[in-house]
Amino acid sequence: MSRRLGARLVVPSVLVGLILLVAAFPGLFAGLFGHGDPRVCDLRFSRQGPTAGHPFGFDIQGCDLYANVIHGARSSVLIGLLVTLGCVVIAMVLGVVSAYYQGWVDMLIGRLMDVIFGFPALVGMIVILSTIQRRDALVVSSVLILFGWPGATRLMRASALSCVNLDYVRAAVSLGAGPLRVMRRHVLPNSLAPLLAVTSLNVGGVITAESALTFLGVGLKTPAISWGVQLNVAQDAFLNHPHLLLFPALSLSLTVLAFVLLGDAVRDRLDPKSR
Repeated sequence: MSRRLGARLVVPSVLVGLILLVAAFPGLFAGLFGHGDPRVCDLRFSRQGPTAGHPFGFDIQGCDLYANVIHGARSSVLIGLLVTLGCVVIAMVLGVVSAYYQGWVDMLIGRLMDVIFGFPALVGMIVILSTIQRRDALVVSSVLILFGWPGATRLMRASALSCVNLDYVRAAVSLGAGPLRVMRRHVLPNSLAPLLAVTSLNVGGVITAESALTFLGVGLKTPAISWGVQLNVAQDAFLNHPHLLLFPALSLSLTVLAFVLLGDAVRDRLDPKSR
């Protein structure tokens, strides 16, 4: 069983590592074919299919589609990581505080989560982003965090609740340790595993959400380069020029699948029952 879990962890880890490398250094990979510059365009090649030196063909503006897909990984992965990190930090703070103090603090945080849960997330994100003119990666990430933190916080609270009444926590309190020290040194480290197990899964979901919002026209805007922008631009020409939609969609699907597989493997690794 342990060897099987190890094998399941290696393959998605390699894929995710490669995707992160592409997102961090897109120029190294974009130059493998053609000129590698996503902003060098020639309308004479508009919508042409794959050719020698340009394996993905050209987009509507005559730009090399392969270079755009490679550079598009940076925005999509960056937003996925920023939103996941933001949600994890909020969940750690509010989840542990809610579980430790309980009472009115727990009720206040719980009602706030209920308000966010009760509001249609997609509608809310569309309404907020539609009113903002400057929609860069930081703005889109902030809106996704606004609607994404309650789920992670509820998971963190449930995990922390199972720790706050254990003997080692009570012993720390009886020895005079303050609430902040108890939460930071004892409750948080011992209740973090379930949240970490779903973190990688959340990255894939966030990347999909960002691409969907951009596809709908309320996410990132040109001249930003992302897979969502490419899907949005390609939707009107898909029937006659399928390569415009095919390659960004495949890249998006492969990235999300890699993070989902990694999340499943990490979750099984951290689950005592699976061992």
